[in-house]
Amino acid sequence: MPGSREVSLVLPAYNEVNRLRRCVEGVIEALEKVTDSFEIIIAEDGSTDGTSEVASHLSEEFPDVRHLHSDRRLGRGGGLKRGFMASEGDILAFMDVDLATDLSHLDELIGAIRDGFDIATGSRLMPESIVERSFKRTALSRGYNFLVRRLLGSKVRDHQCGFKAFKREVFFAIMDELEDEHWFWDTELLVLAQRKGYRIYEFPVRWRDGGMTKVDLSRDIIGMGSRILWMWRRMR
Repeated sequence: MPGSREVSLVLPAYNEVNRLRRCVEGVIEALEKVTDSFEIIIAEDGSTDGTSEVASHLSEEFPDVRHLHSDRRLGRGGGLKRGFMASEGDILAFMDVDLATDLSHLDELIGAIRDGFDIATGSRLMPESIVERSFKRTALSRGYNFLVRRLLGSKVRDHQCGFKAFKREVFFAIMDELEDEHWFWDTELLVLAQRKGYRIYEFPVRWRDGGMTKVDLSRDIIGMGSRILWMWRRMR
């Protein structure tokens, strides 16, 4: 029931059998320091490695954990949307299962929404951010975010950091306009939110590469460029 929890935090999970338990236990410990009213929703996205079984066990073990299973791949954006639609919290949040963003930042993430911001997002590209990642991935990220700012008019520095929170009513006001169901979902949401005049709080984080992402420069550059151009045409 909407409003019955202060915070709903969604964990998008696809083939995360080796990392899911550690993530959930860490998030529970961190959230208990931030709020006494929360739920964790594991949006498990058609996994084939046993992640579904681990998620089910965690939901039975911890009363504040819920497991949403999908038999087919929904994509990052599709899985998050499904998780938020099933949520009960006034504040909606999500983070990546690899715990790349330090959990100590949960207090600032949730606190920004409490303080009146519509959206809060961690940033790996602010001067104060502390980031451990490869040169290739850093260069690709900086180039991508530069193009988003230049072509789509965004004021956000880092659109893809998997550490965001929203007022419930704000997310649901934007949700039906989100068309991408994969990795561009974050960017699309932030660009649309700014065009609607919502207040966004971006803050520096301590972030360490989870080690699972493989860089394919030609594939990634083409994919990122095509989605930015798709959004640019849509906005015009």
